[in-house]
Amino acid sequence: MTETRTALITGASSGIGEELARLFAADGYRLVLVARSTDKLNELAREFLNAFKTETRVISADLGRPGAAAEIVAQLDGAPVDVLVNNAGFGLFGAFAETPLDKELNMIQLNVVALTHLTKLLLPAMLARKSGRVLNVASTAAFQPGPLMAVYYATKAFVLSLSEALAEELRGSGVTVTALCPGPTKTGFQAGAAMEESKLVRGKDIMDCKTVARIGYAALMKGKRVVIPGARNKMLAQSVRFLPRSTVTRAVMRAQERVQH
Repeated sequence: MTETRTALITGASSGIGEELARLFAADGYRLVLVARSTDKLNELAREFLNAFKTETRVISADLGRPGAAAEIVAQLDGAPVDVLVNNAGFGLFGAFAETPLDKELNMIQLNVVALTHLTKLLLPAMLARKSGRVLNVASTAAFQPGPLMAVYYATKAFVLSLSEALAEELRGSGVTVTALCPGPTKTGFQAGAAMEESKLVRGKDIMDCKTVARIGYAALMKGKRVVIPGARNKMLAQSVRFLPRSTVTRAVMRAQERVQH
């Protein structure tokens, strides 16, 4: 009888994280769901139990708080994690000189520090077992600077760079690292980032989170290093390599400006 595998997913209460959790549940994984919204996580746990007979553990935690990653791992009591999904994150729209410092420091803590910390803590056991997978949710924002979301784009560039470096370090180890780089996606992200009026998303037909999760899940299981959902997103992400950086940065600035009414 095959031993049940365990997937730990952060930011699992909504959007891409929720849809990834649903895919893991349908595939027979035991789940550890992490987010601040305990009620929503418990609701998902009941859904997965009824639909898939999936065993789900709920951990309510704010990964934007220093030390939270270590507390989460301590709660596992040494139980193995076969797949780590670092999905939790948020963005903030506005000119850097005007956006709140506390929110951007919190963003760095969540998008960068917590992701790094969790990976650092769980990776050694995967290497010892010579088996494991890590999925880091980055963004097409990782491929160029992002005026009007300067800190967010920078955090995602970190996630992509770290993921690709680790994937190479771990080549042949039995452990894979995949960076999922979606473009704008229909989640609560735009509202949370206060960017509903940005030209980048307003009036645009953007990808839904189920599609993004499905593409990311398939890439993770194949051990791909980087996956960019959608042909247009792939084209845009690759095209920046052939243009002057100043041209790319100005283009992003124009794309992100608020729609003028």
